[in-house]
Amino acid sequence: MSAAASIRLSKSKFVAGVQCLKRLYLQVHQPELAGEIGEGQAVRFEQGHEVGVLAQAAFPGGVLVDSDAFDLEAALERTAALTDDPAVPAIFEATFQRSGVLVRLERRRKNRWRLIEVKSSVEAKEHYDYDVAIQHHVVQGCGLDISSACLMHLNRDYVFDGRSYDAHKLFIIEDRTRRVLGLGSELPGLLRAQRRALEQAEPPDVEPGSQCSDPYECEFFDHCNPALPKTHISFLPRLSDKKMQDLLDFGVNLIEQIPDDFPLTEIQARVCTAVKTGHPWTSRTLAKELSRLKCPRYFMDFESLYPAVPRYAGMWPYSHIPFQWSVHRQFEPDAALEHFEFLADDERDPRREFAGSLCNALGRRGPIIVYNATFESQRLQDLAGWLPEYAGAIARIQERLWDLWPFVKRHVYHPQFQGSFSLKTVLPTLVPGLSYEGMAVAHGDEAGLAWDRMIRSGVDASERQRLKSALLAYCGQDTLAMVKILDRLRTFTLRTEASATPGA
Repeated sequence: MSAAASIRLSKSKFVAGVQCLKRLYLQVHQPELAGEIGEGQAVRFEQGHEVGVLAQAAFPGGVLVDSDAFDLEAALERTAALTDDPAVPAIFEATFQRSGVLVRLERRRKNRWRLIEVKSSVEAKEHYDYDVAIQHHVVQGCGLDISSACLMHLNRDYVFDGRSYDAHKLFIIEDRTRRVLGLGSELPGLLRAQRRALEQAEPPDVEPGSQCSDPYECEFFDHCNPALPKTHISFLPRLSDKKMQDLLDFGVNLIEQIPDDFPLTEIQARVCTAVKTGHPWTSRTLAKELSRLKCPRYFMDFESLYPAVPRYAGMWPYSHIPFQWSVHRQFEPDAALEHFEFLADDERDPRREFAGSLCNALGRRGPIIVYNATFESQRLQDLAGWLPEYAGAIARIQERLWDLWPFVKRHVYHPQFQGSFSLKTVLPTLVPGLSYEGMAVAHGDEAGLAWDRMIRSGVDASERQRLKSALLAYCGQDTLAMVKILDRLRTFTLRTEASATPGA
């Protein structure tokens, strides 16, 4: 027996191989090359487990195969005993094995079984069908009569009543039997290709491409995608695959090598100009547009957590829980800043206090500057729906929103942006010495995870205070960043005006 034939292919490894044979090979033979599991991915695993446990409530009397994950024989024996017991209506985490392919799954209903794969998404995505298909292949091959193959996922229209979850309404079960049977003819070939790849002494030669992140971000992404030069053509915003290939065919890898007559969009052309000259590009209308931004000015930022399972009354799967805001107020361009902030610090529903304190801090007039207004406006719209008494005040706030993100995209480009207009890139580039590097919380997803840890019972006082300080520093940095970026843009306009003055 070959070494590859002795390797058990779990359903997760099979699905990894469908995405990319190199990913499968590295998972099996060189797992040490994988990047570290980030907090976000760890939380997704945790949420998937939580969703799976809730799904079990939809099948009263079901039995969990809770054998040690490493004790395969015990799990197989326990599963066999449960499938032979007509009194067991459902089996959770049942374990079957066929031809070296190991599957752990869920089943229900007497002599005929309905295969049900639970996912924490709010829709049945096409790539899930391979997951179900390999399970169907294994279990049916083990002699069970499968009546249908289904996906069970969260119902995006489910609204939590704040008291208890109704599993029959929280989830939707979609019959995927026809699609799964259609994939059945592909499986033997896919399995043969995966085993052949695993028999090789070296990983398959697979060029980096869309499969590196679709449908899942590969844990070996950094290994297969080494850092590119800072002026690589891939940093041109929205460069089509065709244009990129055209440039590569011409032997052009760097932005500064792009011929002047190569067709580019307006924003791509300004990026090209900035890189070739080595100087920031600014629009001719920057000063005029900035002059329209009157005082008082408010700089606002939100942080939120979006758990798979709704947490408070009126929420649905993946509702955003707004738990923190920061506002800097500026009465005159050169006046001292005032800072206001809110952070929910326990497990109680924070929405009402969030909304009330925010409305009080924003006054009645003056632009409210944000970075990506879509996010803040959507969170405000959610709050208006949950808290009708604030709907009028929230609508007036929404009318005052002024988005700095598209403003920067229209009027400024710096060679060090490397095609990105994110706040994390723009801030240290335009305002040297001010960045997110070294902060205990440095990204929005990290903020949500930190807050979720902070409010949980069992966290000691010192850790709670550490997380609180990190969250306040991060959200406050976001609003201060917008103040400093606008200040920097004003210096660009002053410099431009001075150079346009006769004799200057």
